Amino acid sequence: MGFRVHPIPLRLQKGGPARGRNVEFCSSCIDMGASDMDRFDCAILAELEQDSRQGFGTIADKVGLSKTPCWNRVQSLEQRRVITGYRATIDPHAIGLRLSAFVEVSVDFAHHAAFEAAVLDHAAILDCYTVAGDGDYLLHVITRDVETLDGLLRSELSRLPGVQRFASTICMKTIKRAAPLMAAVKVA
Repeated sequence: MGFRVHPIPLRLQKGGPARGRNVEFCSSCIDMGASDMDRFDCAILAELEQDSRQGFGTIADKVGLSKTPCWNRVQSLEQRRVITGYRATIDPHAIGLRLSAFVEVSVDFAHHAAFEAAVLDHAAILDCYTVAGDGDYLLHVITRDVETLDGLLRSELSRLPGVQRFASTICMKTIKRAAPLMAAVKVA
């Protein structure tokens, strides 16, 4: 299920001072602002997104490197904070979290920092984005059911610092969840 050699149709560019030698750089990554990423880095990232439990030898075989250079590249990607962690993907329904909702929130201008700090500490808020439009933030929350969501909205989210108003949209069905980022690089 992994990619061979490189997951992204490449327009390769030779050279570059980033590594100090003649290396093929992934133009898709360069176009996205990652000028120090070559085709091996991109391929390694794609492999890790598909299955982060596979060994360095397996990844190395798939991307066309030997084990030690592959391990060194992963270490470099971690140090540069390109790779920010590893985690298991859990089915929310399997643990009783059956309702996802998106909440658009408007916050008083003077309370944005306090609101953001409170959001970081709230376990039911999976994601928080600043947005342009009617609201200031878009939250993705997950709960057991509608009753739990109602309590969350009335008793907790409405009391976060600076909240002026909010509107929620309940997700009826998840079609796609957490697609691999390296696949998005090739279309961005």
